Amino acid sequence: MKASCLSLLLLALAATVHAELKLDVPAIELKPKPEDEEVETTFKFRNTGDKPVKILGMESACSCLSAELDKAEYQPGEVGTGRASFKVSTFVGRHEKFVTVNTDNPKQPDWQVNFILDVPAVVDIKPKNLQWFIGDEPTKKACLVQFTGDTPTKILKITPTRENVEFDWKEIKEGREYLINVKPKTTKDVTMGALKIETNSPIAKYRYQLAFFSITRKPEPPPAATAAAQPKADK
Repeated sequence: MKASCLSLLLLALAATVHAELKLDVPAIELKPKPEDEEVETTFKFRNTGDKPVKILGMESACSCLSAELDKAEYQPGEVGTGRASFKVSTFVGRHEKFVTVNTDNPKQPDWQVNFILDVPAVVDIKPKNLQWFIGDEPTKKACLVQFTGDTPTKILKITPTRENVEFDWKEIKEGREYLINVKPKTTKDVTMGALKIETNSPIAKYRYQLAFFSITRKPEPPPAATAAAQPKADK
């Protein structure tokens, strides 16, 4: 009986001892500058198991992220180095991405390496979309444009993509805040458009911004609640 229990314990311990690749942190954080088009980083990891691990391949969950490791096999206890590159493009704010490393370890055939991209915003438009419903009074609505980067920025020109709106804008705080007023000429027809906002931002990809407007059909009201069940007649 004791021998049987000992065998089971040894089997359980053997099952828990396996090769495993691990980062020292939950995720690798990338903090590019607003003007960066691409950001690169290196990261360390370790084979914490008792067997060698072979790398069979790598896959990225996003075409914006690519990564590679410095070797194809890691011995027990060995520290490895990876390199990752992220195409920032128009990303703003916090984004979570990952790559999957395929290994020959049956206990860890897919190792997920997590990345967090945190791109500081230099412009904020609230609300991003001004909306009216068909038949509404064509009242004026406004959006606030705030430039939050290090350099004050001016709006140079605004061009609508549709002729069905009138608009004006004024500077509230020099180089920092602008109020844009938009008013449809009519709300008879469905319309979707944008205001192309041209600025003097020193960062090329932020020189043009979009604020949207739309005239849509009112959503259908929910079906009326069914009448309450009539009380049963006394027998």
